[in-house]
Amino acid sequence: MGPRFTLFLVALAHCLCPARLCIICDPFVVAALKTLEQSYLPGHLAPELHENVMKRVEQAVEDFKDLPLNHDTYVGAVDEDTLEQASWSFLKDLKRITDSNVKGELFVKELFWMLRLQKDIFASLATRFQKEVGKYNFNLCPSGTMLQTLIWCNRCEKQVHACRKSMDCGERLVEVHRMEDMLLDCQLSWHHASEGLTDYSFYRVWGNSTEILLAKGKEPYLTKTSVSSEDAGNYRCELGTISSGPATIIHFHVTGLPFGSSLSVLPLRILEEKPAPNVITQEEIEMSEPSELEPVTTMIQYTKPQKNLKHRLLVLLILGVIILGATLHWEVGPAGEGE
Repeated sequence: MGPRFTLFLVALAHCLCPARLCIICDPFVVAALKTLEQSYLPGHLAPELHENVMKRVEQAVEDFKDLPLNHDTYVGAVDEDTLEQASWSFLKDLKRITDSNVKGELFVKELFWMLRLQKDIFASLATRFQKEVGKYNFNLCPSGTMLQTLIWCNRCEKQVHACRKSMDCGERLVEVHRMEDMLLDCQLSWHHASEGLTDYSFYRVWGNSTEILLAKGKEPYLTKTSVSSEDAGNYRCELGTISSGPATIIHFHVTGLPFGSSLSVLPLRILEEKPAPNVITQEEIEMSEPSELEPVTTMIQYTKPQKNLKHRLLVLLILGVIILGATLHWEVGPAGEGE
């Protein structure tokens, strides 16, 4: 740990005398302890022991100052949600004891066992808070200014803690194809846990250091549809706060493959699409058309009608009869003259 944090721990430890358990900052816990003293003790513990028991209860509560101060586990402060969880756990266990109607020495043993248990539970909740949320404030605070409301256990006071680092979160390179959508994202992971934030403002930054406000609002994104080469260049995003000064500044450089100028977006994206099976493409049409250099020979076949075939058979039959008759005539003729 650095010297600054060491000095912070020394100062905080000095303020914690006497220390107070954070759940005492909850008025419901204070009211429950008063009810315990005024309503439960008279019927469950000897009167001469009341004062001593309540002093020991107060001392047990003050023993929470023994929690080690460490930027990874506990720094003497928690958020409201952690306080509510710790108070609810304390009240639930105290009600369990009073509902059991336990008396005398057994009551005293259960009461102080419960206080030791609640101290461990509070330490666990504080450590979880420090790791999950408080890390942005005390350990892993990112670039920018983060505001968070914390409850300081020694004074039971709510204070806005500011984690201040460089507001400039660097430059992001954005490449986009022409006619596509450009998206500039200004949101950081810790923005949702910070308080006092206002609007996101997006600016177009020109070469002469002049700026033009493009959009302002709660949305952390800037979208530009169907970008062209004119959209290439520099942009800036700024997240405002209720106090003076922005929480985050992010620069964007929109660029792509150069064509025509030194700054331009990428050319159109070429997508190879396969046509559906039932769609005839232009290429298929051109392939189906005959080439001018290759003549096409068309074979035409004529089928003879059935009527012509019958006519020829009839002619052949008649000719056969005539030839047969002539042959018989010539054979019979010479034979008759000889007789």
